[in-house]
Amino acid sequence: MTQITAANALARRAATALQAQQTAAESPQQYLTFVLGGEMFAVGILNVKEIIEYGHLTEIPMMPAFIRGVINLRGAVVPVIDLAARFGGAQSQAGKRTCIVIVEVSENEFRHDIGIMVDAVSEVIEIPASDIEPPPSFGARIRADFIHGMGKVAGKFVILLNIVKVLSIDEIAMLAQVAGDHAGSVGV
Repeated sequence: MTQITAANALARRAATALQAQQTAAESPQQYLTFVLGGEMFAVGILNVKEIIEYGHLTEIPMMPAFIRGVINLRGAVVPVIDLAARFGGAQSQAGKRTCIVIVEVSENEFRHDIGIMVDAVSEVIEIPASDIEPPPSFGARIRADFIHGMGKVAGKFVILLNIVKVLSIDEIAMLAQVAGDHAGSVGV
């Protein structure tokens, strides 16, 4: 009899947890929106640590074009990625509203702070899950795996980035290695 009662209690807890997950999935999620090359993008606000003014970067030789350099953020070395160049375009030109958004990316058990260079930060918005469409299978100017979804906001689409894919530490390290190897072979 006690086993049945324990099993029922366990089933009720599992059902409550599932319902909480579904409610969380259906509730609006918050995103930080920003402009890049005239298009509106967004990242989940839970990934954003802070937004800082674009300032002095220390360039690192033999890095891919999308790695603009590093900054000293309260004693920590933080790499800065130019998203426009990461998406395959030309390097961004710093303007009056250019910012660096510091995001935290988790890969495996490690957490990394990475700066992303954007043309301008817009606002924090809430987008209900019902207003998020899957990523397009074609026609996007960036890799499909970089897109989490397309959020419908005020009759327009906002590209929701999959920040873990965009800032994949393993992929960036591999690209930096290739750039270093290529630079070494050019000098021979």
